[in-house]
Amino acid sequence: MNAFDILEERGFFYQITAPEALRERLDREKLTFYVGFDPTADSLHVGHLLPVMAMRLLQQCGHRAIAVVGGGTAMVGDPSGKTEARPILSREEIARNSAAIKQQLSRFLDFSDDRALLLDNADWLAPLRYVDFLRDVGRHFSVNRMLAAESVKLRLETGLSFLEFNYMLLQSYDFYVLCRDRDCLLQLGGQDQWGNIVAGVDLVRRMLGREAYGATFPLLLKSDGEKFGKTAAGAVWLDRERTSPFDYYQFWRNAEDTQVGRLLAFFTPLPMDEVRRLGRLEPPTINRAKEILAFEATRLAHGEEEASRAYLAAGRQFGFADPDNRVPTASRIKDIGTGGAGDADLPTITVGRDELDRGLWIVELFVRAGLAKSNGEARRLIRGGGAYLNNERINDDRRQVGPDDFSDDEIQVRAGKKNVRRVLVD
Repeated sequence: MNAFDILEERGFFYQITAPEALRERLDREKLTFYVGFDPTADSLHVGHLLPVMAMRLLQQCGHRAIAVVGGGTAMVGDPSGKTEARPILSREEIARNSAAIKQQLSRFLDFSDDRALLLDNADWLAPLRYVDFLRDVGRHFSVNRMLAAESVKLRLETGLSFLEFNYMLLQSYDFYVLCRDRDCLLQLGGQDQWGNIVAGVDLVRRMLGREAYGATFPLLLKSDGEKFGKTAAGAVWLDRERTSPFDYYQFWRNAEDTQVGRLLAFFTPLPMDEVRRLGRLEPPTINRAKEILAFEATRLAHGEEEASRAYLAAGRQFGFADPDNRVPTASRIKDIGTGGAGDADLPTITVGRDELDRGLWIVELFVRAGLAKSNGEARRLIRGGGAYLNNERINDDRRQVGPDDFSDDEIQVRAGKKNVRRVLVD
């Protein structure tokens, strides 16, 4: 299939500058495309995965990927989708974050033989002579059009610095440089990047006389309107030190029933006929589709061994949705079986024996275990009946945890139905 048709069938496109022309180009030639990543943290999170999966599909169809780490633009701060200014990072922080991001992207993309490139836009933005840049690039931008951009309008009420106002010029210049030097003709990005992408397409046409293309992905929201990729504990990260493989698996396993088909199309390599069939399953069988989604998403991010361990640990704790493999699937989850999982595969923290002898406050334990972000949130969890110690509900937020609560120096604490931690005595 044409790469355009594959992305369209799976629901990746939200807006496209010239859909028919782009489809034709993708059909007849190997196209170079790029996606930008903001290096404001040393890890990508689930919110970044939609463009990464699109890059993966395009690369599998023979097109060349460029991942641009915004080392230069991070020193300005992208106002898109933000009501407040982003923090300005040092060059050292940006370099560390960029290296970590490349390592994570390597799990999804093939960087061998020039099939994918990772570039830092600081390489061409840092040496710019400002007056020359304004003369050569700035003259192509209408202030009226820039003020009408959604990313700018959102910030006018709270205040937009002149530094941030330059961001559209810089991102457009990225596209120009990549087209000029790397023959890149397609930019992909999130829905909030549409104004910047269109400006880049226009700049390429004005300065190089070439037809370039831009496309955005839909914004993923949960049924409550919250951004996809967030949990009560915060963002779901690809870095295993920030989000364990078990918690990563559980995030996908706890997907809403109505979202399963869409998430399978976006975040797994399963064929679309299977995706549609799994997405139509009814409760409780839909839980098998969620297990498949969680296994495949975790396999891509952390490898098959970690995905298998997470699947078995979760199944041992909460039950397997389809232990007899009655739901047909191309996923290798069907070959794992249901044995061999142990509590050691659960996310684990340790506490000191001396602090147990003094008594460890249950609220503090839930915060340290990562089941609540603050003491106040832990109190609300306990008062709301969602906190468990060794599968017994905790009702007293003043409770002290001591040695008598442990069996063989081990207990389990849980928030809600599926968010569990193993606690060992050090």
